[in-house]
Parts: sequence; C-alpha cells; structure tokens
Amino acid sequence: MSDPDRMPVTIIDDEEDMRASVSQWLDLSGFAPRTFDCATAALDQIDADYPGVVISDVRMPGIDGLELLTLLQKKDRSLPVILITGHGDVTMAVEAMRAGAYDFVEKPFDPERLSDLVRRAGAARRLTIDNRLLRRELADGTVLLRQIMGDSAPTLRLRDAILDYAHADAPILITGERGAGRSLVARALHAAGPHAGQPFLTLNCAAEAPSHFEERVFSPDRSGNPPLLIAAGQGMVVLENVAALPARLQARLGQTLTDGKMSDGTPIRARIATIADDKVAEEVASGQFSPGLYYLLSALEITTPPLRSVGQDVMMLFEHYVDRFAQDYDTSRPDIGAEDAASLLAHDWPGNHRQLINIAERFVLRSRHGSSTVRAVMGEEIPDPQRAAQTLEGASRRPLKDHVEAFERLQIEAALRRHHGAITPVMEELALPRRTLNEKMAKYGISRADFV
Repeated sequence: MSDPDRMPVTIIDDEEDMRASVSQWLDLSGFAPRTFDCATAALDQIDADYPGVVISDVRMPGIDGLELLTLLQKKDRSLPVILITGHGDVTMAVEAMRAGAYDFVEKPFDPERLSDLVRRAGAARRLTIDNRLLRRELADGTVLLRQIMGDSAPTLRLRDAILDYAHADAPILITGERGAGRSLVARALHAAGPHAGQPFLTLNCAAEAPSHFEERVFSPDRSGNPPLLIAAGQGMVVLENVAALPARLQARLGQTLTDGKMSDGTPIRARIATIADDKVAEEVASGQFSPGLYYLLSALEITTPPLRSVGQDVMMLFEHYVDRFAQDYDTSRPDIGAEDAASLLAHDWPGNHRQLINIAERFVLRSRHGSSTVRAVMGEEIPDPQRAAQTLEGASRRPLKDHVEAFERLQIEAALRRHHGAITPVMEELALPRRTLNEKMAKYGISRADFV
C-alpha cells in the first residue's frame, strides 16, 4: 500500500537498469516511485489531477520524451515533467523547457540533484493541486466559503478574488456596503490561505478608546500576553474602521507596519486585513483616513458586491437561511411561492445580507402560526411607507425572465423535497420529460442528493 504522505513520481525509461536505479534512489529519498518501460503505458495511468512528478528519458522507442511532454500538457499544462537527456540532447532539452518541461538532467547525473529537482517540482505540484481542489470546493460549496454562495457574475468574481489573494502576504483592504459580508470575506481569506490554523484576531478601531487601542496593538497586556500584532503569529489581524483612529495612532500604526517589527524589535508576521465602508475614498480625500496608511493597507483590495446586484443569488441565499432557521426553531420549512420570489427579487436590500437574514428568520417564525408571505414580512421590515410602496410594487425592476426562472427553480425544489429526491414522481408532477428536468436542474444548480 502506498504512503499518502510520500509524493508519487512516475519514471519512464526503456532501460531497465536506469529505471531500477532511479526508482531505488527516489524511494530512499522519501518519494513513492513507480516505473514504466514505455510512454504509452504511463499515459494510461496519468490523469489531469495526478498529484506527483513525471521523469522521462528523451530517447525512447515509440513515443519519445518530447512527444510524451506534448501529450501530458494536453492533459494538464501545470504537470511537472523532468527530462533525462544524453550529452547530445541538451539543446533539444532546452527547447523542451521552453515548451513547458520543468527541467532536465544530463547523463550521467548527480542523484542528489535529481532528488532536489523532484522535491521542488513536487512542492509546486502540491500547491497547484491544493489551489485546484480549493476552487472545486468553492464551486461545490463544501468549505467555509460556501456561505459566499451564488452563480451571478459579481459573486463569481468575489470568490475568484478570494482564491487569488488568499495565498498572498500583502495587506488587503475589504470594502463594501454595511451588511454585504465584509467580515465573512476576511474569514474566508484566512480560511483559504496557508496559515488557516493560525489565530484570526479582529479589532473595531471605532469601538476602542485611543489609549486602549494603543495598549492592545502595541504593548503586552497586564498579564504579559503579547500585543495583538504579535499574538496573531502568522495568522490574520482584521482592523475595522481605521479612519476612526486619531492621526497620531494612524501614523504610529503605519510606521510599525512599514518597519515590520515592534518597538522592541519583535518581527510582525501576521497578515493585515482592513475593513472599510464604501465611503473610504471620501475619508482619504478629506484626510480623515491618512493617505499614507490607506495606500499601505490597500496593497490588495476586494469589494463585496451589494445584495441588489447579485440577481437570483438572492433566492439561493434566502432559501439557505430559511432552511437554517427552520432547523434552529425545530419547525417545518415554509414553502416559498412565486409571489415571495417576486418580492425578494424586486427588493433593493438597503441592509444587504443582514436584512435578508432578518427577513428569513421572521418569515420562518411567522409561518409557525399559519401561512405567511415574504411581502408581509418585508412590509414590517421597512418603516418608510414610501419605500415600502416602492418595494412592494417594484416587481418590474427586474426582467420577466428573472421571475420566471426563480419560479421554475422554486417549483422543482419543492417537488424534489416532497418526493424526497425521487425523480420519476417529480417528472410526473411537473409534467416534464427527464431530459428537460435534468437540464433545468443543471441550469439552476439543483442536486437531487440534497433532497434524498
């Protein structure tokens, strides 16, 4: 049985002695080698998600090393391929590297150099596979980031930005309207990064007296615990409302982060994330937020989209929270009808996700005592009569297509729920042929397994 902690290495060479010697050396070096005497046999065993490294001789009968490289790149361009060359093949090998080979070793080669090459190639491969798996987990909604759910363009861009920036060390500024999930994005960046097991510490600068902020961030506490910037280790420190700090503290914070160490010389290893609202540009222009500190903290930037911009993702989010509150209150899940869907899609969501969560909870609680509607709950949520009238009469703000699709999705999910995921009775109830039902389920991201 192979050791899952050992990096797999595929060795391809038509010379048995060479295969055996390379395999033995790599085995002793802590890898998990497997050998093939021709490229054809190896190709059948290497797929796009092969988690290791390929070593191949250049000159072989049949498919040679260069042809193998081309075929492997068609499967996965990031797969590391190390070529073994004879003295006269060096020029050819250099051309192969330009074509995508990871590196080459010339016969006779130093086994230590080969081990080092494999180790570095393996580390690069592991990072590639980890990022790929994370992207799939995001798409499947199986990690913390599943809370950032939806298929709209703004939501997809947000998830991509989190993946792109999670492995960076630079400070990151997270902006957006209140209630739009800025804190969730900070947690997602930390959870998706290489130091997810390290502390995640937050501080709302507007809620701290200047003297208390100074003590917490720059000095050990009375018990001797380290200041916040050191206590986080290699984790993340999230600062909210930095513009509320006095100019003196903004200057000290900027200087400390620029130096990368505390006044006693202790290095700062934590990543800094800053949460600001959508008026941050005005705060910088007015001088309330020090421009120098702003540019230091905004080396990278993510903006959370307002809920009104994500289209039918609103339906997915609302259903998620209705399900959650129904479980929390141990009650049956209320049905969401076409009128409810129209109300949700027409709303402008000034409170963003927080407002959506409040309405979902009220909807579940009111439905325990008889049927209720989202429209009725929204009428309670909005104190301004003019805004309420605009919201309740505003179904025309979105195209008819959006309402039709939202209604279709609701009906399919409701039928699947009633029939516990059984496809045949759902087809009969909705009068849909199997192919059409399958196409619509794929279109709306509905999985039968969620209802079984």
